[in-house]
Amino acid sequence: MTEAAPGTDAAAVPVPAPAPASARVRQGLLWLAGVAALLLSVSVAVTIGPADISVPDVWSTVAAHLGWGESPLTPIRDGIVWNLRMPRTVLAAVCGAGLAVCGAVMQSLLRNPLADPFVLGVSSGASTGAVAVVVLGVGGGVVSVSAGAFAGALCSFALVLLLSHTLGDTTDRVVLSGVAAMQLFSALTSFVVLTAGDAETTRGVLFWLLGSLSGVGWTDVWMCGAVLVAALVICLGHARTLDAFAFGPEAAAALGVRVARTRLVLLCTTALLTAALVSSAGAIGFVGLVLPHAARAVVGSGHARLLPVTALAGAVFLVWVDTLARTALDPQEVPVGVVTSLIGVPAFVAVLYRTRRTA
Repeated sequence: MTEAAPGTDAAAVPVPAPAPASARVRQGLLWLAGVAALLLSVSVAVTIGPADISVPDVWSTVAAHLGWGESPLTPIRDGIVWNLRMPRTVLAAVCGAGLAVCGAVMQSLLRNPLADPFVLGVSSGASTGAVAVVVLGVGGGVVSVSAGAFAGALCSFALVLLLSHTLGDTTDRVVLSGVAAMQLFSALTSFVVLTAGDAETTRGVLFWLLGSLSGVGWTDVWMCGAVLVAALVICLGHARTLDAFAFGPEAAAALGVRVARTRLVLLCTTALLTAALVSSAGAIGFVGLVLPHAARAVVGSGHARLLPVTALAGAVFLVWVDTLARTALDPQEVPVGVVTSLIGVPAFVAVLYRTRRTA
């Protein structure tokens, strides 16, 4: 018997029938195509820019820094690849994958096709924490912007948990609590920026609030990557439970799912992942809203298949969005969140129209 996902009763939750061999082959080919597309996207994206760098140069440089051979590039071009473009591009892939997975999980948990990682107010809380460090000098120069953003995100999510528990732990109450927290921390951020920041500081904070991957390093990549891997393991371990949530919390409970505990675990997981990503890259919207729907159209709603495909799609998507953001108006850079919003708003309208037709 297949082992039950955490928080479920193996005797109560039905085990899905194994997929036909042809379906498993197609699924494996799809995952291989996704991984190949991601590797190719990262390789090509790193070459785009004023410096004359080719894809073989990128891989030779990466191999050299991993201890396999020597880099064929000059020290300056080697630094451009390894210290500037590669960590930024890899972090874009990590952020895209993480935000997309958070969106897929939250849409299933809350049974709301318009839910995304920021519905719990985590992004607004992270923004407040970052502004407190930059503008108010909280931490006395010891606390970094990323640490302040992470602390603010955790405070926002703690408020959501407190409100939803006080008002009643239901899906609607969680969403409404998230909206309240989002509005509160957005107001706090605006108040601090308007009253305590000078023009130059305000401009820098605004750029970060709109989402920016400039200036990131390998430390950000390792931190966000580790959180993403841990979150993916937890979410995939609850894949069958998420399938049960598609029928509603009452039906999931009837199937043996411990609804309250499972919802808390998965909401905490997505909130912590979102907080880690926002603390490094700022607020990047609409990735968690759009990509899960695109992935469902390809592989269906089974979360064992949906989550990996969603992660790959989100990673490829944000790699190219970030490449467009840093090169479209070169030498001026466009915030990544602006580009994702320009793409995401039409998709948001399409989702609204689709849900209206199927309601």
